[in-house]
Amino acid sequence: MMKADLPFFRRFHWPDGRLVIAGMAAVMFFFLTVPLLAMALRALRDLSGMEALYGRSVGNAVTLSLFTTLISVSIVLTFGTPLAYVLARYHFRGKRVINIFVELPIILPPVVAGFGLLMAFGRRGLFGPTLQLVGVSLPFTTTAVIMAQIFVAAPFFIRTVQVRFSAIPRDLMEAASIDGASTGEIFRHIALPLSTPAMLAGLVLCWARALGEFGATILFAGSLQGRTQTMPLLVYGALERNLNDALWSSLLLIGMALFALLLVHWIARQVEIDPLIETEGE
Repeated sequence: MMKADLPFFRRFHWPDGRLVIAGMAAVMFFFLTVPLLAMALRALRDLSGMEALYGRSVGNAVTLSLFTTLISVSIVLTFGTPLAYVLARYHFRGKRVINIFVELPIILPPVVAGFGLLMAFGRRGLFGPTLQLVGVSLPFTTTAVIMAQIFVAAPFFIRTVQVRFSAIPRDLMEAASIDGASTGEIFRHIALPLSTPAMLAGLVLCWARALGEFGATILFAGSLQGRTQTMPLLVYGALERNLNDALWSSLLLIGMALFALLLVHWIARQVEIDPLIETEGE
């Protein structure tokens, strides 16, 4: 006998499916937003912590964060774009494996990412002795901050641009090739112009991820004020000294991240794509 034929199930009045879906959606929305709301309400109860935003440590952290992330996204743009193009337009043995390794940092625990950087470029790492021979020491430097940001943030840009490159009609590429255009000319005059909005969206996502990077940075670069202490590290350090200072510093970081997210959505609306969920060309 089917469950639907049992007397209990015949007598039971199931709720409206829309109400169930709306209720479950509300629970998830509440869970995702209440921590941010709690921070804002707590900060408004004590405005004295706002003075921390004008302190030297916050200024140094903001300046360092903006400086390092600007360099990081510039490097990602320069070297990540060709990689995304190769993965999107060429077919070769081992491509799936390369794709997996490129995207792995997205789900890799940040601390593990930092440990990997340390094992590769630390004093006792794979390339450590070679770097020491030329007088280069990377850990606990500003360069280490940039390397950590690139490692964890680059996949967001590469993935977004790769999807867009894959969506370009192959007939368009072949027509340009028949007309005598070289691979470089096709890349510069067709692929890049058609993918510019997606590249901008990917860069903003990359920048936002680099801005919020913590685990890999603290393990590979440490937290030295004015040298390696970015905004997330400042918040972590402030928790040990003054809760209000950490709270207002966190709100500043949330504001910067919110600005980046709004910019991504604005770019997405201009080209009618959503880089966070687009799967075209897969």
